[in-house]
Amino acid sequence: MGPVVGVLADNSKSKYGRRRPFMIGGAIIVSMGLLVLGWTAEIVGFFIPESELRRILTVTLAVFSIYLVDFAINAIQSTSRSLIVDTLPIPKQQKGSAWATRMIAIGHLAGYGVSTIDLLKVFGKTLGNSQFKQCTVIAALALLLSVGVTSWAVDERVLIASKDADVKTGAVKVVAKILKTTWNLPDRIRSICWVQFWAWIGWFPFLFYSSTWVGETYFRYTPTASIADSSDPLGDIGRIGSLSLLIFSIVTFIGSIFLPFVVKSPDDDTKSGTRNFTPRPPAALAPLAPLAKMFNYSKPDLLTAWMLSHIIFAGAMFLAPFVRSLHMATVLVAICGIPWALACWAPFTFMGTEVNRMTAPSTMLANGSSYRRIPNPADDFSGPAPSPSFLRLHHLDRDMDDDEDEGSSTGETAGIYLGILNLFTTLPQFVGTFISMIVFEILEPGKHPELHKGEDVDGEGKDDVVKKVTEGPNGIAVCLFIGAVSAVGAAYATQRMKGLYKRGR
Repeated sequence: MGPVVGVLADNSKSKYGRRRPFMIGGAIIVSMGLLVLGWTAEIVGFFIPESELRRILTVTLAVFSIYLVDFAINAIQSTSRSLIVDTLPIPKQQKGSAWATRMIAIGHLAGYGVSTIDLLKVFGKTLGNSQFKQCTVIAALALLLSVGVTSWAVDERVLIASKDADVKTGAVKVVAKILKTTWNLPDRIRSICWVQFWAWIGWFPFLFYSSTWVGETYFRYTPTASIADSSDPLGDIGRIGSLSLLIFSIVTFIGSIFLPFVVKSPDDDTKSGTRNFTPRPPAALAPLAPLAKMFNYSKPDLLTAWMLSHIIFAGAMFLAPFVRSLHMATVLVAICGIPWALACWAPFTFMGTEVNRMTAPSTMLANGSSYRRIPNPADDFSGPAPSPSFLRLHHLDRDMDDDEDEGSSTGETAGIYLGILNLFTTLPQFVGTFISMIVFEILEPGKHPELHKGEDVDGEGKDDVVKKVTEGPNGIAVCLFIGAVSAVGAAYATQRMKGLYKRGR
């Protein structure tokens, strides 16, 4: 879904901008999918009387809603990230991605915080008669509000001409362009995608199962806890695990605030000559200038920080199968907040920088095209130079603007390249699902023994079953361990990426 939306958005000549219509449309679809997911039983029950068919259709509609939300949310993510690439110049790509990471962390905090509140006591049954229904309503409203504010606040440029202005983009051409672009990715962008691929094989089980793992660890190894006696075992596991994710989100938020100040931006590498000057400090701070200069030189570059984040994540998850306490499980999840901050920030910073370098007006593209910005005639030119309102795509050398800022941003191909990056983020989910399926089939086949309430299981009593489960390996912990191995692969891929940058390829 990401690459398809990216191609369509890149070539969109809508008067509302290239990204905004897809963001708003995706937000509406996701909101509808969330509401349908919350009221699946009621919707099906309105048309079908109580029967086996009603149960089957309820499950089918719920699954359809989940896939609908998944596909539409990818469209929102792709176009939102493309908007950052479109509107910010190269020197501000890291700052833009860092702010996106902060907003993600705030969203996580809000989501986990709302989940820990008994919403039925707060709102009654106004937003639904269950915790889940009210969470879907709040999530839908929050998404619509945030996308609405972004669409209103960002001045997006309108594409008024393109190479294929008179040719409609068909489905076959879109797929062909995606395949051709994916097959012929520039070396640096390809390396970013492969780092993302290996990293997300590790992140997938963590994001999906970590809260369950923390809850299971508590009930497996805490002598006073017995999930078999719980009236809501799955709910208890979720609530205990949610606390660890709340701490994880707090660590991510703190990291997203402070890390950009201690990590060197890709465009601020004095060794490579990208910026060969040191800004003059205020006179009052002149005595501190040597200290500031030493600090700037000692800051790690973003690639090094990204590689270290993979190593930290791998080190934490390698310990997962050996955890025997709730506190240790929570600590490991919290530690992963720092790598997650970089996972939400680094790849998009590098991708935005590379896309803008490829499409900068001072650089002729491989297909012979270049960009020229057409300012809005209604703008007042007596004041500071206004932001351009239109974006026009030309294909002749004479259309080049010699005085165009080299660091400016056009983002001609931001949609398709970020869509491909999204593809390399999504494919690991299928790999992770396949790995998890095999692990669970081997270690925890059938209904989880911990959820049995005292009955015999295969001729064994409850105490024997619980003892067997406690002594046996935890399937989720094994999945997390396998993810750690993949994270090591991501660290190696990041090291190879550093080689590309050093060689200037």
